[in-house]
Amino acid sequence: MSLKPEEIEKGGIRTAGAAAVSHVPDVAGYAVVQTREAIAQAVAELATAVAVARASRAALTRVHGLAGTPGAMPVESQESAERQAAVDEAALMLVRRRLSAVYGEGAPWKDDFHSPALTALAAGSTHLARVTFPLGLFVGAPSPRLSFSHLSDGATAMRIAAQAVWNAPADAAVPGRSFFAILTGHDTAEGERLVAHAAFGTAESGVMVPSSATVITAGKYWCYVEQPPGVFVRTEIDPDAPVEGGYFVRAGIAPGAQIVTSGAGLLLARETNPSTAAD
Repeated sequence: MSLKPEEIEKGGIRTAGAAAVSHVPDVAGYAVVQTREAIAQAVAELATAVAVARASRAALTRVHGLAGTPGAMPVESQESAERQAAVDEAALMLVRRRLSAVYGEGAPWKDDFHSPALTALAAGSTHLARVTFPLGLFVGAPSPRLSFSHLSDGATAMRIAAQAVWNAPADAAVPGRSFFAILTGHDTAEGERLVAHAAFGTAESGVMVPSSATVITAGKYWCYVEQPPGVFVRTEIDPDAPVEGGYFVRAGIAPGAQIVTSGAGLLLARETNPSTAAD
């Protein structure tokens, strides 16, 4: 279909060069945003255990410091202080091990239980999501890069990036590989179910067609490519590879090809009904 320059301008038709991209297919898993109640309680228990253990160690240090002086404590008092310090230290270790058991050995606060990451989760300024991928995926592989979308989002909607990802204990109810991920911002709600996305497979080369460039007719997805100038060719695209902001197209459109990004609907109307005015 050919249009004159004045028709193109009047119809608000705009084009942009197709961007060359490398795309790795996605696999999906289902995630649940954890409630902060359990995390906040664990942080409170940890703070209490740390304070109690610190006080016990200080008391034991004072008892030892008085040994051999006129103010020395009786042997029974010294033994009691040593026993209490050992008990409180064991309680602190138990709280730390419980945190590791529940939230994984690779958590960002592994070596620092006063980590800002743990504090932010307890305060609710960030959220913790637990995701499980189907059995057989990521076996023996390192933690993948994850992004998330709401169940109601379209395939090309903006995704929520994970700030940190690490291995989670296996889910007894759902076979597969599980991970924890920290999500920043307030785009998610506690208890919400999300779709998790992870790249899995071999990278392919192609172009990205923006969502704004696509039209749907006869149950198929199309875009318009300007070739040569002023001539617009409707080209079918495969919507089975959605990416953020559009669709990945493996073949049929060369990198740099001029894709109509504004006015594709008008072109479809003109093509299907030639009597349609450009405005």
